[in-house]
Amino acid sequence: MKPYAIKENHLYKKTFQRGKRWSGRFVSVYVLKDLSAKRLRKANPQKQYINRIGLSVPKREGGAIERNRVKRIIRAGLQAVERRYTLRRGYLIVIAARPGIETQKSTAIESELRYIFKKLEMIEPPPAKEGAPSPSEPPKADKP
Repeated sequence: MKPYAIKENHLYKKTFQRGKRWSGRFVSVYVLKDLSAKRLRKANPQKQYINRIGLSVPKREGGAIERNRVKRIIRAGLQAVERRYTLRRGYLIVIAARPGIETQKSTAIESELRYIFKKLEMIEPPPAKEGAPSPSEPPKADKP
């Protein structure tokens, strides 16, 4: 599913001011619960909550060509993380580029985003396998 973009400037500001933040070497990630998630869920054809993604690349990163390249790298890293892991849904996520990102590959950005999303508790745990004891349930002892 194509990521839904944050289009309004006030949502960027709100996410920067009130959201949880974690910074790495190349990106900073801001996460805030989306108050419009229920409305967007009803409009979504799959009737699922969705994350709205925003990318922020400052002008000091270079001209338009360099900034667009940085955005492509970030998008590729984010797509790789979303393919491997299930992110929690119903959030505003803003990914801000930091100096030095323009020389990196998408695999480096992927590993950094994966680490940051784990720190922000955005990666959902894998579903429990059937027959396996849940963490809250004590293991059953075999009767002789």
